[in-house]
Amino acid sequence: MNRSSNLLVLISFFLLSVTSNLNLVDAFYGSSSPVIQLTPSNFKSKIEKSNGVVLVEFFAPWCGHCKALTPTWEKVAAVLKGIATVAAIDADAHQSIAQEYGIKGFPTIKVFVPGKPPVDYQGAREAKPIAEFAFHQVKALLKDRLSGKTTGGSTEKSEPSASVELNSRNFDEMVVKSKDLWMVEFYAPWCGHCKKLAPEWKKAAKNLQGKVKLGHINCDDEKSLMSRYKVQGFPTILVFGADKESPLTYEGARTASAIESFALVQLETNVAPPEVTELTSADVLEEKCGSAAICFVAFLPDILDSKAEGRNKYLETLLSIAEKFKRNPYSYVWAAAGKQAELEKNVGVGGYGYPALVALNIKKGAYAPLRSAFERDQIIEFVKTAGLGGKGTLPLDGIPTIVKTEPWDGKDGEIIEEDEFSLEELMGDATSDKDEL
Repeated sequence: MNRSSNLLVLISFFLLSVTSNLNLVDAFYGSSSPVIQLTPSNFKSKIEKSNGVVLVEFFAPWCGHCKALTPTWEKVAAVLKGIATVAAIDADAHQSIAQEYGIKGFPTIKVFVPGKPPVDYQGAREAKPIAEFAFHQVKALLKDRLSGKTTGGSTEKSEPSASVELNSRNFDEMVVKSKDLWMVEFYAPWCGHCKKLAPEWKKAAKNLQGKVKLGHINCDDEKSLMSRYKVQGFPTILVFGADKESPLTYEGARTASAIESFALVQLETNVAPPEVTELTSADVLEEKCGSAAICFVAFLPDILDSKAEGRNKYLETLLSIAEKFKRNPYSYVWAAAGKQAELEKNVGVGGYGYPALVALNIKKGAYAPLRSAFERDQIIEFVKTAGLGGKGTLPLDGIPTIVKTEPWDGKDGEIIEEDEFSLEELMGDATSDKDEL
């Protein structure tokens, strides 16, 4: 084959490859689809400069959930025709756009409203709830325009707010079940005091990032949450600390500095008390260690070796460590020697050397043992090192079976005495056996 033929083969292969990739994308939304296909070249004109509400699906061609969403997304586009724009972008092919909007999973649905940061849709992946969510955004946009707000498209993208938009669908998951400290503003779009607070709230949310979480709820759309927390005026700011069922009402100044100062004080006083939990079942392992950044597991001596007094001293040491590192996403559990034999074997404790301590990361399938004395100062250094991803990490050979055990009753152990017998009885048994032989 001559050089000219080789070149033709290469060109044909290249064209075939490009065509295959295009077909992969077109398999989702072809030219006849009511869904607008976005690229970096038309993203600004279709989204950021739009005067109306735009729903955007960020998808990847290889994603099975994205493929399953396709007919639903096209139905949403048809239902909202003339009301809102429905679009999609291949976030795998256009990663710069995906990174700009913090896309970490597929499919991700964002709703763009002129003059506001995009809002994540977190409801059911069905046409009706998606369309209803979009319609709420359209109604809010109309209210803003009727009240004189200018919300037309702009060539400049507004800075996203660090305050999280909360609603009845995500409130329990994000706030109530969270271990974080939350300050939540209940507002109404037409409220003058709320409008005055908005820039201060946005500033406070930005300055408190990584420490305290701020969120906001539009009470015109979320009557159920307004009723649940007995909100009677706007804006109302509630503080959800360690006891999420009994939020405090913030009654300080409506300035960013005052909100920040109050939040930082609450951060010191509203942290849940540390716990050191006995590992008595698989449920305890899942609850305490399943999602923790690091789970510290202590193996304490048998109660007959340490007695209650000794065991309590070990637990007090662990509790003081938990208190010192209470702002870290760590958990602490313990088991008596030999009670969780498979776990001991998997982390190299097994049968001797009690008390022992290991840093366990179930998600990564790794652990690291404490190689120094089980004393407070040495454990503190061990926890610090583990938190920095220290040396000595070993692979965990699967998730061990946790045996269901009765929790310690707080008492000393009882020695079970064997039945007494005399030497004569023993010798008599031996003689009898000999006779039989």
